[in-house]
Amino acid sequence: MIIRLIPIKETEKEKFIKDLQSAFEVAVIKEYGKQDEEAIPRKDIEDSINAKGVETFNISLNNEIVGGVAIAINEKTLHNSLELFFIKENYQSKGIGLSVWKAVEKKYPNTKVWETVTPYFEKRNIHFYVNRCGFKIVEFFNPYHKDDNIDNMQENNTIGQDYFFRFEKEMK
Repeated sequence: MIIRLIPIKETEKEKFIKDLQSAFEVAVIKEYGKQDEEAIPRKDIEDSINAKGVETFNISLNNEIVGGVAIAINEKTLHNSLELFFIKENYQSKGIGLSVWKAVEKKYPNTKVWETVTPYFEKRNIHFYVNRCGFKIVEFFNPYHKDDNIDNMQENNTIGQDYFFRFEKEMK
């Protein structure tokens, strides 16, 4: 299995966004049924991939694009963040996600702490981050304990926005 992280070009952003939305829509439909809203609003994705310090990649498996990842790098603190990560539905449950995560860790060997968030209903993601990648759940956002970044998504009607886990993985 040859995994490569290929920086996306401006012309590939639209496909990246659509592929990410399709991958996340599967879990939303399973949990909530078909929705009128986007699983992840376009604006949230665009804000993530266009943010300062974010590096966005297509994931290539044997020269075929099978997903994508966006990573926020903080060169000063070395506390880096996994902003977006998806594997296309047809390629899930084949060990690709873990191979990609190992490639990300290898690409950023000076990272002290990795951080990410995922909605509580994304049980596959929670299993993946905790049991496969070694992250720890460090915070549970909910209506009684809110996160400003997640609150900002509410204006975009993000599905499952009221309940999120925050994960960290200490590297050094």
